[in-house]
Amino acid sequence: MYVNKVTLFLLFSTLALSLYSLFTGVIEINLQSLINLDSHELMVFLSSRLPRTVALILSGVALAVAGLIMQNLCMNKFVSPSTSATLSSAQFGILVAFIFLPDSTLISRAFFAFIFAILGTFLFVSFILKAKFKDIIMVPLIGIMFANIIGGITSFLAFKFEMTQAMSSVLVGHFSTIVKGNYEIVYIVLPLLVITFLYANYFNIVGLGKNFAKNLGLNYNFILFLGLGLCAALSASVVVVVGTISYIGLIVPNLIAIYKGDNIKNNLLDTALSGALFVLICDLVARKIIYPYELAIDLITGIVGSIIFILLIFYKLHGKAPTKNNLLAIFNKSKTQNACSNTIR
Repeated sequence: MYVNKVTLFLLFSTLALSLYSLFTGVIEINLQSLINLDSHELMVFLSSRLPRTVALILSGVALAVAGLIMQNLCMNKFVSPSTSATLSSAQFGILVAFIFLPDSTLISRAFFAFIFAILGTFLFVSFILKAKFKDIIMVPLIGIMFANIIGGITSFLAFKFEMTQAMSSVLVGHFSTIVKGNYEIVYIVLPLLVITFLYANYFNIVGLGKNFAKNLGLNYNFILFLGLGLCAALSASVVVVVGTISYIGLIVPNLIAIYKGDNIKNNLLDTALSGALFVLICDLVARKIIYPYELAIDLITGIVGSIIFILLIFYKLHGKAPTKNNLLAIFNKSKTQNACSNTIR
């Protein structure tokens, strides 16, 4: 994995904003009080500020990496958890948990969110892979319509079973309720990132097409299932804790790909850091814009993300969009053929 000046800049920027986030809030906390072990400020820091900042970083990383995997597997730069019904399906799974398991724990809700997220993702991807058209704009539009259908069903059932208030924290992403004891499930992102790194070259090859992957001896269906399962797990871990945060998995991988190309292994670290940095910036804006009150972060990411999304559409339509030949060149340069000497049978 190549580390350059941009990667170092993203790393230090993320660390700096993380430190700033730790000391931002209605209750003032200073470093000297923490060093002196002031009981009140130390309690606020450990039970609220630190969990919130950790959740911010891991949520941004999870959604950005999920978008990176999905875009490569589907060979479409406008496919992401928010445009492929993954997030909407996770919301529906949480509603099912609320209905059938009223006393459900965070872990049980996460399980339902994962199951429904992977089902919704596979349904969308199977349709896209079988469709004759592969238009770069039409595919995400179909995904958005599919997500809206699932969202409509979720809203209807929530109203019918009087779960609207319980679902309100899931439908809109925010970090205001993150405290120690109700966010730890996002740590599942860390082992999922390790798996993503180990299989990054395989995801690159599968993204080049079924026949190409099979000619190299790869088990296409297994790698595809693994990649989409990682996307569903990463997305579900965020939705169940902080709710839905849009556009991160869509715009962050695109911006990194414009600069570094389409190799997942080379882009993984930059994509993860950029996702965390983007979420940190949007969260700080949401906390400062009407201080001491706080806006939902999904409102900020929606505004900023929609603007960048429109710019990306113009870039892809009028610029140099990635082609299969570009990806083959990247594949040859990274020598992923050698990485597949021990193929998955």
